[in-house]
Amino acid sequence: MFLNNGRVHPTPTDIWQQLVSLVMDSRGDWRRSVVAATGLPFTRVRALRRLADGPLTLAELADAMTVDPPAATVAVNDLEERGLVRRTPHPTNKRCKVVTLTEEGLRTVDIVRSVSDEAPASLAALPGSDLADLGRLLDKIHHREQE
Repeated sequence: MFLNNGRVHPTPTDIWQQLVSLVMDSRGDWRRSVVAATGLPFTRVRALRRLADGPLTLAELADAMTVDPPAATVAVNDLEERGLVRRTPHPTNKRCKVVTLTEEGLRTVDIVRSVSDEAPASLAALPGSDLADLGRLLDKIHHREQE
């Protein structure tokens, strides 16, 4: 951050680090609740959540989870043993497998989605006008990311 006429002006990196910190520091309770509700390690929950939007190859799943392909394979092996996903041959690339949620996997994703994920108290305490401003700014950022 730098000073300008006695006022502090945060850089984009400062703001980003604050946002990341807010999210990361407030997710522990939710993660523990999800693990308790599903009986799954959180890494497996992450895989299921990525597959909730549709089938992915193992490489795509690894990328979506931000893990290396062997770690994604270990997660898929475990989820397959639990009956939550299935692997099928890729329709056009015989070297790839496509990972899809089973009915039980879909039910598990529904359990994850049902776990309360409330805003941190510091965010919930903001006045409505501040929340509206923050929402508008986040929408603006999101739309720029989509371009």
